[in-house]
This record gives sequence, C-alpha cells and structure tokens, in this order.
Amino acid sequence: MSSENPSMLSLRVLIPFVLTGTIWGSTWFIITGQIDGVPAAWSVFYRFALATPALFLVAFLMKRRLRLTRPEHMLAILVGLFQFSGNFLFVYHAELYVTSGIVALMFGLMMVPNALFARFFLGERVPAGFMIGSLVAIVGVSFLLFHEWDANPDAGVIGGNVGLGIALAMLGILSASIANVIQANPTGRAVPMVSLLAWAMLYGTIFDLGFAWITAGPPPLPTDASYWGGIVYLAFIGSVITFPLHYNLVREIGAGKTAYNAILTISVAMAVSTVFEGYGWTGLTIAGMGLAVAGMVIALRSRQVR
Repeated sequence: MSSENPSMLSLRVLIPFVLTGTIWGSTWFIITGQIDGVPAAWSVFYRFALATPALFLVAFLMKRRLRLTRPEHMLAILVGLFQFSGNFLFVYHAELYVTSGIVALMFGLMMVPNALFARFFLGERVPAGFMIGSLVAIVGVSFLLFHEWDANPDAGVIGGNVGLGIALAMLGILSASIANVIQANPTGRAVPMVSLLAWAMLYGTIFDLGFAWITAGPPPLPTDASYWGGIVYLAFIGSVITFPLHYNLVREIGAGKTAYNAILTISVAMAVSTVFEGYGWTGLTIAGMGLAVAGMVIALRSRQVR
C-alpha cells in the first residue's frame, strides 16, 4: 500500500464517503418515526441496546483491544454520557418540534464548538478563515431557523414549539462536541477508536435505560413493524456500520477532508425532509441553505491550511 493518502475519487474512499453521508443523512428522518407515540428516551435506549453488542462484535472481529485501563474506562463513561446519552436524547426530543432536516443542518455547525473547545482545552489554533466561514454558515442557518420559527403558529409559546426544539438541538450539539474533544486527549488516543466507542455506547445505554425509566415509566412495546424496522436501521446501519467506515476515512484521508462528509449528510437530510416532511422552500430558505453550505466549505478549507 502506498504511504500517500489515496485520492478522494478512489473507490476505497468514495464508497464509504458516499455511504456514510447518505446513511447519516437519512437517519434524521427515520428518527421522526421513533418519537411518534413512543417516548423519545425509550427509543434512544432501544437503538443502543441493539447497537452496543454489535459494536463489541465489530471490535472483536477487527481484533482490537477490548480491555481498558481504569482511566480509559473513566473516559469511556464521559464519552458515553455526552455522546450516546446527552447528544441523542437532546436530538430525539428536538425533533418533536423542529423539522428533521433543520436539526441535521444545525449539527453541521458542530465544527464551531469543536474548534473552540479544542482551542481552549487542547491548545489548537483557530484560523481566521475558519471563523469567517463559520459566521457565514451561522447566518445561513439563522435564515432557515427564522423560516422554521415563522412557519410554526405556536412559535412564541415556550414548552411546545420551535424555540424549544432549537434550544434542545443546541444542547445536543454541545454534548456531541464535548464528547469529540475529550476523546481526543492522550488517554483517548491510546485506545482503539472502535473499542472506546463500544464501551462508551455501553455506558451511555445504561444511563439511557435509567433516564427513560425515571422520566417515561416502564418500557413500552410498540406493535408497529415499521417502528422496530427503524430501530434496526438506526442501530445497525446508522450506528454500527457507519462509525467504523467514518473513522477508517479519517485514517485514510485525514479528519479535514472527512469533515466534508457533513455537507453530504446535510444535503441528503434536507432532500429527505423535502420529500417526506413537505419542507417548503422559499427565497429565504434557499439563500440560507446556500450560505450555510458555502460557509461550511470556507471554514473546512481553512482548517486544512497550516
């Protein structure tokens, strides 16, 4: 194998790149079927209760080290609480109030807290171009959120509206960003990524179980086959398959180029939302989407320049 990074157009890069972007783009809509008549917290638990043993199996088949030291277990607990509990619990509840594609688009801005947290806690430099691009993307997303807010007749009522959904999505972004940054410390780098994710998912699932039982009562058992089909899709296709593909891309082409996958994910999510949720495009939303994507491209390109 060549020591140089493979081309973005090589099949070993292009196939996982398209697969992860398309799959993750579709998961945002699939989630809406998981919160229709079923407590969101229980749907999060069911998803990771299925995904966790499968991810351990993946780590075993990849011959990755599964025994962790005490500090590594502590890190896995923190990643589990922020990534597989806080992040997903906030996202599932956010989609009760905000269109799935918009939540996905908001998550495209996670690069901003990622960069800021990395700057403050890991000492990484934040290029000026990244900040400019981020501001452009934020303006674009703001246009889309304004449209979402304006289209909701109860937007001004706290407790059941777009405003609450936006707040929950932002908390989900912060949770995921914290998980991203803390796993990048020296302890995290010493653990095979798939092993760390498996243990983190296990700890997160345990917390999800307790949270669901306390906040939503005993577990419901939906009889709708489409619900369980969605759970299986999110657990195995949307979690177990995509995470190893994603991190293999990071190893193959670097984190900077892999980050462009977020743009494909957002595009797929918005397309799915348009077809299945009837998302209405206007001049404002088209301009917002354009600015958001352009800003993300500017920001991501600047992060690759030393």
